[in-house]
Amino acid sequence: MTAGSPWFRATNQPDGEQESVPPQAEAIPGYEQPGYEQPGYEETAAYPYQQEYAYEPIPEPGLSEAVPVPESPYEASEPYEAPYEAPYEPRDETMALRSVEPSGTAETPVAPLAGPGRAERRRAAKGKGRGGRRGGPPSAADADASGSSVTAAAPMSRVEARRAARAAKDSVGVVASRVVGELFITFGVVMLLFVAYQVWWTNVRADQQANQAKGQIEDAWSKGRAPGAFEPGEGFAIMYIPKLDVVVPVAEGISKPKVLDRGMVGHYSEGSLKTAMPGDKQGNFAVAGHRNTHGEPFRYINQLTPGDPIVVETQDAYYTYEMASILPQTAPSNVSVIDPVPKQSGFKEPGRYITLTTCTPEFTSTYRMIVWGKMVEERPRSKGKPDALVG
Repeated sequence: MTAGSPWFRATNQPDGEQESVPPQAEAIPGYEQPGYEQPGYEETAAYPYQQEYAYEPIPEPGLSEAVPVPESPYEASEPYEAPYEAPYEPRDETMALRSVEPSGTAETPVAPLAGPGRAERRRAAKGKGRGGRRGGPPSAADADASGSSVTAAAPMSRVEARRAARAAKDSVGVVASRVVGELFITFGVVMLLFVAYQVWWTNVRADQQANQAKGQIEDAWSKGRAPGAFEPGEGFAIMYIPKLDVVVPVAEGISKPKVLDRGMVGHYSEGSLKTAMPGDKQGNFAVAGHRNTHGEPFRYINQLTPGDPIVVETQDAYYTYEMASILPQTAPSNVSVIDPVPKQSGFKEPGRYITLTTCTPEFTSTYRMIVWGKMVEERPRSKGKPDALVG
């Protein structure tokens, strides 16, 4: 039998034996009426897609003939490995619903579903939890079994919003203290900048201006300027204090903006404070200079001792003075210190003197410090520098 029902298939039988009829093919009483077909014997024409299959006879156990084995496509030296097939897992497709197992592993566990339940949400909305007032933080009792807490809070009412806004505003005292603190900080920064300007920048600027004035004086000497009166602020000499390593130009007048603040030494030459010039045969050549800031040429004149040289160079000669005495402190109104014969200098008779005046203590102008000297040598410039400037 080569054709039959798709649910049933003929078995291979040995040649010569009659094919057995399946039990359901036997006649069933009540189906012998004309026009009815017995079940199990449907016509093959009703199944157009049915095909005939040829089967090879399977030898029964006990036969001497061995079953032929097909030749393997692999070499004998290479062991044959069957392809991996996953184990069969039966699936019940008849269930309407199926539970889903977590897909996590030991390395990447699946996070449990977290979130407040209905009771927690109701308590958070009504503000009756242990967290306190509405909108307050949740308490430990509001945490669920998974460890998560209720973070959602109901919106505040208008009264609560006004209270919160008033509490967030700074009081008058806080605002006033903040303004005062900012003013103090600003004032401190301004003071630091002013100190830096006075102590550092004024010296830098004054040194530049003094060097420029010194160059102008030497240039005028080289051109042969005719002797005569000097204009206020005009440089006419150069002063050397070898012990203090000071080289500073000397200008006419003691004006702060025109002379002293430009790093130069000023000659007392106006009104009742007018003093002699270095070339005069008799008198007191008095000058003033800053002790601090603006070049500070006289900062260390308190370190001079009797006998230290002070040299003044003019267009015609070098005038060498020796330091004689010092007055550490006196009032600014004591103008007698620049008299032709200063009373407190120790000089008893007219002569050719020099007086250096500056402020004291340092960084103040409360008092004046005075240094006196006496001329010991006048040397024409044509003969070269004096011994005090050589070596």
